[in-house]
Amino acid sequence: MSELPETLTIGELAARSGVAASALRYYDKLGLLQSDRSGGNQRRFSRSELRRVAFIRIAQRVGLSLDEIRDALALLPENRTPTRGDWARLSRAWRSRLDDQIQLMERLRDRLASCIGCGCLSLKKCELSNPHDVLATDGPGPRYLIND
Repeated sequence: MSELPETLTIGELAARSGVAASALRYYDKLGLLQSDRSGGNQRRFSRSELRRVAFIRIAQRVGLSLDEIRDALALLPENRTPTRGDWARLSRAWRSRLDDQIQLMERLRDRLASCIGCGCLSLKKCELSNPHDVLATDGPGPRYLIND
């Protein structure tokens, strides 16, 4: 069985991770990924960056921002492939944030089901309605859901 190369081109990383090359370039620009440059000035990624890309994709899918993801990835070592212990430390640091996100998703699930079923007959009690933008001073987004 032949050995896999230690580095991947951006096209190879895109193919292996399922993430568009343009997104990988953006992640690299933001510091979410680390790359080196070849003699021809092409990006080369360590094979271990596949784990980072997978982490980024999952974190985004549960609603975490790229800033939060970057801060978390900054906890991982730069000069070596992260170990199980490194990932465990990151997980412990993020546990509270993930719990908050899970609670928000559960509220959305539970309230959205009742909203769809209500037929919007009682907009005064609707969790998604904000007539005349009365909650503008509370901040952006669906304040009734977020403020709980």
